[in-house]
Amino acid sequence: MKDLYALFRFSLAGLRVMVAATVVLGVLYPLLVTGFAQAVAPWRAGGSLVTATGAHTTDPDQAVGSALLGQLVDDPALFRPRPSAAGDGYDPLASGGSNLGPESPELVAAIEQRRVEVARREGVPAGQVPPDAVTASASGLDPDISPAYAALQVPRVARANGLAEDVVRRLVADATSGRTLGVLGEPRVNVLLLNIAVRQAADGG
Repeated sequence: MKDLYALFRFSLAGLRVMVAATVVLGVLYPLLVTGFAQAVAPWRAGGSLVTATGAHTTDPDQAVGSALLGQLVDDPALFRPRPSAAGDGYDPLASGGSNLGPESPELVAAIEQRRVEVARREGVPAGQVPPDAVTASASGLDPDISPAYAALQVPRVARANGLAEDVVRRLVADATSGRTLGVLGEPRVNVLLLNIAVRQAADGG
């Protein structure tokens, strides 16, 4: 009987610890962190949503995308993102890479096919196509491209929109971010923000 009573006491104590941990770590802590994030950086906390004018917003009804997520682009007048292996492409519910190794014949063939397609589309030799134009990111949702890939697309985008190449190059420069903290990662160009700027420039904005 004493053993059963001791077992009951220990079980009750464990249950109390579990309930307390659930309330603190599963409810109070997330609410505290979310509230702090909303107060300090509401745009980032809300998903880094962007309006059609390129402005930051926390209202999803006005948003055309997130600065953190890439989108499929099939318009010759706009900059193309890098390839995506997420679902049918840039599907946030199917984030992930192809899981193909660097020596996979399937991956090598896909890269070579993309290289030929990009070179043909941009009117350059295949040797000038940068790596990120033919390879997907690990998440499949990368919103950025390299400055080299953006520069490769400038002539096509300028022609399609009736803009001077110097104007489009300035738009690329404005959409380019440097290394994080000056040392982490590489310079990158946000495709969504760049394409919004291109549309505005083409419309005379």
